[in-house]
Amino acid sequence: MELTVVRGDITEQDVEAVVNAANRAMRGGGGVDGAIHCAGGPAVLEDCVRRFPHGLATGDAGWTTAGDLRARWVIHVVGPNYRAGETDRSLLTSCYARALAVADELGARTIAFPLVSAGIYGWPKGDAIAAAIETLRSTPTRVEEARMVAYDSATYDALVEAVDA
Repeated sequence: MELTVVRGDITEQDVEAVVNAANRAMRGGGGVDGAIHCAGGPAVLEDCVRRFPHGLATGDAGWTTAGDLRARWVIHVVGPNYRAGETDRSLLTSCYARALAVADELGARTIAFPLVSAGIYGWPKGDAIAAAIETLRSTPTRVEEARMVAYDSATYDALVEAVDA
């Protein structure tokens, strides 16, 4: 699998699946979650309500339509909330591994990831980057390209440095 890094907006990525850093309720929120729901339109929320009536557990992943996004699917993952005391790193790495497993189930060959839990959930950025890269590189998958999408230049630079190391 090729691991690439781009700077940009995850909602504008031309891939088969985009990963959403969702909350357990699966009803939209802020940050990446809010952006994906906004850009994808009401079909994303409608599918979340239908497919996940009781939400999704931390560390797990599930898919919905991508609505109006360029992607075909949104793979929702629920990262741990570090600020709320959810500091088990295996929950964070599970998000990436489970997203790849769901992509394989769907037959998606290209997938775009945000940096899960590193925003409002407060996971230390350096470790969030290490967890993402380690997991994406070590998880068996049929995905051909996993793209890390950084919204800001500091995160982009840190991701590039880590991927090239």
